[in-house]
Amino acid sequence: MLIIVDKRIPPEAKEKLAAYGSIVELETKGIVYPAISGHPDIFFCKTPELLIVSPNLPTNYLTLLTEQNIKFIPGTVSSIFHPPSSILQFPATISYNAAINDHFLIHRLEYTDPVILENCSTLKKIPVKQGYTRCNLVLLKEDHYITSDLGIHKNLERNGLKGILVSPEGILLSGFKNGFIGGTMGLFDNMIFILGSLVHYHEGEIVRSFLQSLDYQIIELYDGKLVDGGSIVFS
Repeated sequence: MLIIVDKRIPPEAKEKLAAYGSIVELETKGIVYPAISGHPDIFFCKTPELLIVSPNLPTNYLTLLTEQNIKFIPGTVSSIFHPPSSILQFPATISYNAAINDHFLIHRLEYTDPVILENCSTLKKIPVKQGYTRCNLVLLKEDHYITSDLGIHKNLERNGLKGILVSPEGILLSGFKNGFIGGTMGLFDNMIFILGSLVHYHEGEIVRSFLQSLDYQIIELYDGKLVDGGSIVFS
């Protein structure tokens, strides 16, 4: 199994993750702005069937996926909203930042890569205004979630989903006042991996209690504040 992470996450987190699979450290330059340049959820979208990758992804990563027999297909959205020579900005940076589980696709759908929509045709689609959906949202099993975005929370509640809203305050993201809860987490089977320790997050016990109520195994990857690393992608 490959585990895709931002190259800049703490070394202790990488070391602990390595017990579960082969680590792929993502790093790009000159494609998007620096804070998100290594974020997996900007360049990869995991659907129930396969991995969809941005056509802007450096070719060495495509080669690695092929060598490891990872099932993936390229998306179509790259520089649609900006000239190819420029650093991509919103909304060109959000096309792969959808939140997906076995039942739902949640995103700002007018900017979702069409390849994602085609490959998730059987899922219920819930539109939200927050384009960085996966950054702000962890879709858990069935109809449960955790989000740090009030608009997403209200929309999902209206659609009958069950979740909690938590504050992004205290979540680390270089260059910004704070990061977001979705970017601190990744899911594999019944395990949820967290970039940091909930002990160091002011709403950590709320999050822990909610995850435990759903019978998740919580794996805190290092003893420190939560880091928004653009999520963790398992493939």
